[in-house]
Amino acid sequence: MKEIKTRERHRGNRIGWLRAGVLGANDGIVSTASLIVGVAAAHVGSSDVLVAGIAGLVAGSMSMAAGEYVSVSSQADIERADLDLERRELEADALGEHAELAAIYVKRGLTPPLAHEVATQLMAHDALGAHSRDELGFSEALKARPIQAAFASAATFAVGAALPILAAIISPATWLIPVVTVTSLIFLGCLGALAARVGGAPPLAGAIRVTFWGALAMGLTAGAGALFGVAL
Repeated sequence: MKEIKTRERHRGNRIGWLRAGVLGANDGIVSTASLIVGVAAAHVGSSDVLVAGIAGLVAGSMSMAAGEYVSVSSQADIERADLDLERRELEADALGEHAELAAIYVKRGLTPPLAHEVATQLMAHDALGAHSRDELGFSEALKARPIQAAFASAATFAVGAALPILAAIISPATWLIPVVTVTSLIFLGCLGALAARVGGAPPLAGAIRVTFWGALAMGLTAGAGALFGVAL
């Protein structure tokens, strides 16, 4: 019988965009829903609530984009600096770098002669790439991509923020707080489950942890709005 080979499906290449996307959508739902609930609890008009929600959407999207771009750019700067240092070390002491790479393979379980041969062949093919991957731990899947992270966070924040705003628009004024709260928690649960599933984790656990923190944030913001009677 002919053996059927199936292609393995790894999820490591999803780390960059998944992290930024989930963070953006989660923050969009939680922060905007909390803002709407907090403002509504301060007993202001429906139009003021919607203005606050839309302002939160715009400001939050820009903040997420700027924050992601700056933080991931810092990561990219560190990667470039380490690669430049490694490039200079290869030029100054190729034999020492070869021995260092071979020692890494020995620690991973290869015999010294085989580790030496592997290091020789990899450095002949792409010395900097071999040291980048095996000494520094850099990989293409985890490579810092500031622009991708910024756009992913801003876009998903806007989408997430739009959900509680839509719930506030269609909700009667007297039911605004419970409608926005319940629908936002449902959105968060679905987001947590979807993110967990894409990442290969149990969907229920992902839904519970996201919903818990969202409920806590909305509860505290509603309490602050009711206590101080101001638009937060």
